Amino acid sequence: MTNDFYIFETKFGLLKIESDGEYITTIEFNNPTSNNQYRLNDTIKSAFVELNEFFDGKRKYFSFPIKLNGTEFQKSVWNELMKIPYGETRTYKDIAISIGNPKACRAVGLANNKNPLPIVVPCHRVIGSKGALTGYAYGLNMKEILLKLEKGMK
Repeated sequence: MTNDFYIFETKFGLLKIESDGEYITTIEFNNPTSNNQYRLNDTIKSAFVELNEFFDGKRKYFSFPIKLNGTEFQKSVWNELMKIPYGETRTYKDIAISIGNPKACRAVGLANNKNPLPIVVPCHRVIGSKGALTGYAYGLNMKEILLKLEKGMK
């Protein structure tokens, strides 16, 4: 079965949302690509509405259904990321410790880079140990924008 996807224009650039019909499986920014079927379904519509509300600073939590596809380690990291409260940050080391693998800081970073659902799984909330913005699949500028958005800054 092929997934459906739709590409939306947002104030932060192009946003691709992909769904298997029941769950949102992938979100991509800027230069989205896909070999799947270009079609808008109800799951994608509801995700876009909620993501747009997030971009407008009106939503802190998401209610649309998601499916995380990855290794068990990646899923453990991504599930931990979803526990980081809106407007707060954690370090890679904090995440490694919280999943019971304190030496896995780099592996946490690699899992963040493979995150299929940015924003929903808020990997932008993970920063370097000295508070520096480090690594983000969509660029440090986008990471900074998202963190400022959550702090209520323009």
